[in-house]
Amino acid sequence: MSSKFLNKIRPFIGVIFLQFGSAGFAIVAKAALNQGSSHYVFSVYRNGFAALLFIPFALMFERKTRPNMTLSVFMKILLLGLLDPVIGQNMFYAGMRYTTATVTSALCNLIPTITFVVAWVLRIEKLNFRKASTYAKILGTAIALGGAMVMTMIKGSTIGLPWTHAPNTANASSNPNDHPDPIKGALMIGAGCFCYALFYILQSITLKSYGAGMSLTAMICGFGSMMGTVVAFAVERNNTSIWILRLDAKLLAYVYGGVVSSGITYYLSGVIMKEKGPVFVTAFNPLSMVIVAILSSFIFAEQMTVGKVGGALVIVVGLYLVIWGKAKDNKTEEVLPTTQQPKTDTNSSSDDELPVSSPKAGVRSQDTQVQVGNPESKAKFGRAYSRNRRSMKNAQVHVVVEE
Repeated sequence: MSSKFLNKIRPFIGVIFLQFGSAGFAIVAKAALNQGSSHYVFSVYRNGFAALLFIPFALMFERKTRPNMTLSVFMKILLLGLLDPVIGQNMFYAGMRYTTATVTSALCNLIPTITFVVAWVLRIEKLNFRKASTYAKILGTAIALGGAMVMTMIKGSTIGLPWTHAPNTANASSNPNDHPDPIKGALMIGAGCFCYALFYILQSITLKSYGAGMSLTAMICGFGSMMGTVVAFAVERNNTSIWILRLDAKLLAYVYGGVVSSGITYYLSGVIMKEKGPVFVTAFNPLSMVIVAILSSFIFAEQMTVGKVGGALVIVVGLYLVIWGKAKDNKTEEVLPTTQQPKTDTNSSSDDELPVSSPKAGVRSQDTQVQVGNPESKAKFGRAYSRNRRSMKNAQVHVVVEE
């Protein structure tokens, strides 16, 4: 009884752990950026640590099962390394400079919605306007986008919390060029979410032809780190001090992002998805936003406003409409193959075996089993079998064979 109960709650414990890990990364990433970390270097170190984590496991566990590399797969891996580690993460971190960790976490709930829109534009996602699930996904997309606009454009009155009365200096960036700009930050984070959506779609396509997940992740992070290094040197070529590693919040964010957000999260998400499906994992995303909001109010003394809370709730409503629509579609796809079973002809005999008896004198007295599927047997008994095909009953026919 106890083992069954543990098996039931194991996916819930795992997905809650994922949300705490995601929330923790939002906090440490914001702290590192506030201390002046370059988002270009952030991306390079994070993906570098992730590649170092995955390479040994890929060599040990996928050495015999790794598919052959083709030019098409290699180009897809390069594009994956460009979409997420280079463009997506840099836009995400750049937008994080101009807004708070709570807003960043809330806007990340747009990723499933953006993924649905991009998949529909690319004709990967098909819409059937005769189903309620289609309208739920469309309505949920519109509601989620509306919630993002409310969160960024409407401030509202401040929700007073006893522990947020201190001056909000921890949430301010040490870079004098960074000034709070919610709209600019939201646009950058939205661009990063768009790249993440493209990444997820291309990753699912690539996994169909290259199923070694650990090797794929190691190559994506490795190539992404190398391409990010080129970009960082091109943009920050006059500032070499940004590459220095010290025992501070920056190093914690780099290691945490590589090990937890890119390492453990990828693996644990795959394990849970095999048992519960992607909808189950996605449905818990708003939990990360709640955790970030609570932690930010303590660590950064972040002020909660009516606009932030209201917009976040609207995004969650839109998210769950999209998830509900996808869940209904997945159930339909699972039911159809089981209901459309091929009809079997009960009046016809099997083409694999034909019992042949020979009652005539001079022929073997015992019945012999003739394999009609054999080409040699077909040549010998084909004519007799075709003459008596129409009169066969109970999958047997008696053929007189003369010596």
